[in-house]
Amino acid sequence: MIDTYHAEFRRYAGYITSILGQMDDDVLNRIPVEGGNSIGMLVRHLHGNLLSRFTDFLTSDGEKEWRDREGEFAIAHLSIVEAEALWNEAWSILEGAISSLSDADLDRMITIRQQPLTVRAALLRSLAHLSYHVGQMVVMARMGKAETWEFMTIPPGQTAAYNKNPTKERG
Repeated sequence: MIDTYHAEFRRYAGYITSILGQMDDDVLNRIPVEGGNSIGMLVRHLHGNLLSRFTDFLTSDGEKEWRDREGEFAIAHLSIVEAEALWNEAWSILEGAISSLSDADLDRMITIRQQPLTVRAALLRSLAHLSYHVGQMVVMARMGKAETWEFMTIPPGQTAAYNKNPTKERG
């Protein structure tokens, strides 16, 4: 089962890598609505969240006292290079934590914000959180790069051809 979680996290990590690979600094930092978040802000948020959750994953509360969640959403200009570095660091911590787990760990108890959760529940929660923000990032990225957007999933009009040789489901 850990392999299944790991594959899904890798799939979403690939989406973020693809999104950032298609961005320029303007689109990365564009805030689509007043009070909203830019892709860069979401990268900072995921960086803080994943570092907090997956550092000492099995042994300490997932909400570390050093995390500055409010600062993750502060308006600040990031370069693509900075955003990629933040994402790569977050992915490295997440990847290391998941790689160290086995199926036997899934029913172990951990805490996030002092609330007990099984490892299984914490992984599902983190995957749902990651996918939520990836979806937001895809919409904003497509709006900013509509004419040059490279689809990460099946492009419109290509479902029949894809179904003859499905490859994207392999995390």
